[in-house]
Amino acid sequence: MTRKLDAIIIGAGHNGLVCAFYLARAGLKVRIVERRDVAGGAAVTEEFHPGFRNSVASYTVSLLQPRVIVDMKLADHGYRVIERPISNFLPQDDGRYLKLGGGLERTQAEFRKFSARDAETLPAYYDALENVADVLRDLAMQTPPNIGDGLKTLIDGARQGRRLAKMPIDQQRDVLDLFVKSARTFLDGWFDSEAVKAAFGFDAVVGNYASPDTPGSAYVLLHHVFGEVNGKRGAWGHSVGGMGAITQAMARVCVAAGVEISLESPVSRVLVDGGKVAGVRLESGEEIGCATVIANVGPKLLYERLIDPVDLGPDYVRRVKGFKVGSGTFRMNVALSELPRFTCLPEPGEHHRSGIIIAPTLDYMDRAFTDAKLHGMSDRPIVEMLIPSTVDDSLAPPGQHVASLFCQQFAPELPDGRSWDDEREAAADRIIDTVEGYAPGFRASVLGRMILSPLDLERKFGLMGGDIMHGNMSLDQLWAARPILGNGAYRGPLKGLYMCGAGTHPGGGVTGAPGHNAAREILADRTFIGRMVRGH
Repeated sequence: MTRKLDAIIIGAGHNGLVCAFYLARAGLKVRIVERRDVAGGAAVTEEFHPGFRNSVASYTVSLLQPRVIVDMKLADHGYRVIERPISNFLPQDDGRYLKLGGGLERTQAEFRKFSARDAETLPAYYDALENVADVLRDLAMQTPPNIGDGLKTLIDGARQGRRLAKMPIDQQRDVLDLFVKSARTFLDGWFDSEAVKAAFGFDAVVGNYASPDTPGSAYVLLHHVFGEVNGKRGAWGHSVGGMGAITQAMARVCVAAGVEISLESPVSRVLVDGGKVAGVRLESGEEIGCATVIANVGPKLLYERLIDPVDLGPDYVRRVKGFKVGSGTFRMNVALSELPRFTCLPEPGEHHRSGIIIAPTLDYMDRAFTDAKLHGMSDRPIVEMLIPSTVDDSLAPPGQHVASLFCQQFAPELPDGRSWDDEREAAADRIIDTVEGYAPGFRASVLGRMILSPLDLERKFGLMGGDIMHGNMSLDQLWAARPILGNGAYRGPLKGLYMCGAGTHPGGGVTGAPGHNAAREILADRTFIGRMVRGH
């Protein structure tokens, strides 16, 4: 006799795999149903040109929670990350360049080329950011208080706010600044040099369809600095074998724990009976009965496409409609005959193994956003280039390379009725031209390219509006309000419905935290006390 399923997870992205692992380890029978023919969601490695492989969407490592790495024993299954020698390299329009990372003293030496005062200010800036980031690291693995849970809401809120309340007043001011100020206003309070401000301000627009002048953009800057690689806080690195090596390791761990992973099994509907979930219906027509359904897809996809609006009610439907998506992201993968030769630093070096940022000033970033708002795409987009084949020769033929181009700002929907299907090639050409302006000869070195417009990201990975974060990381869509106030603790509005993706706390990036936290809440609800509290 087949054992009855305890839980169905929609989507085999990394958070779904993490959630499945913890549930299976606790003895639950779990089945993941995945639309694509490969597990991993947006963290996959694919061949995109003959002989060239790359992480096609998610492309770099830092935010994956150490607890998840240890609990899943990923190192035993091939998990290996090579750290960047420096964090970022920013060519400037005047022929100079700035390198960020490689140690405090090295970064200060770079800053002195632009501002002696900024070099002296740097240690205090790092301390301020680290103090706040340390609080976020702690909160990332905690379940936000769920508004509407009465006394439990107050207790949870007080417990999680205790650490903030104990911070010295100067640190509390830093917290307030980072949550409500624009990146420009925040950085103007610290630094003088436009190049230095751009080096830090870039993180504020990664996956964020906004200007560095947009209030709240300073938080996105912070969100990208609370990770670590190989125990080094704030570091970034390359996963050997690409991001798919991580998710394939996770999938193997899940299968070994008893999880069933069904590929090419797209869900057409979450089944609901009397205000409770009853399972899922696949596009094939197969119905899988289960009283616990966990969505590892974004809130927009879940509530607007997979659940009958009648089962949600008009108020919830209205609020879901108001949930903001669209990260302004355009992804490209290119096969290269040679390394790019930057005008400011043409010879091969450590800068080729870093994040190469083409966005020399905050004004450049602001213009890119303004262009996108007016015309749908930037004349000179923001480009981050990574060349992982410089440290991982499994990705390209000898002497050749692959590059990830992560680009901002591109509107989720183009104005004037235009479609990304018609404009994607032109947008890709603009990106190549932008890189060419800093590295002459780059265009001629491109042997092949894979283009992922916002519409392509939605179709291929289910990222509504092409949003790599599953929803904007704005103050109204964070913590207990992610995705909607009253459903910020991984529990949906229907009994037995849970969420474990990036549309829940703490948000986007390859962190594993939503999957870990959702599993904890699901298991808690299955205890006697949990059933009493939740009315099961």
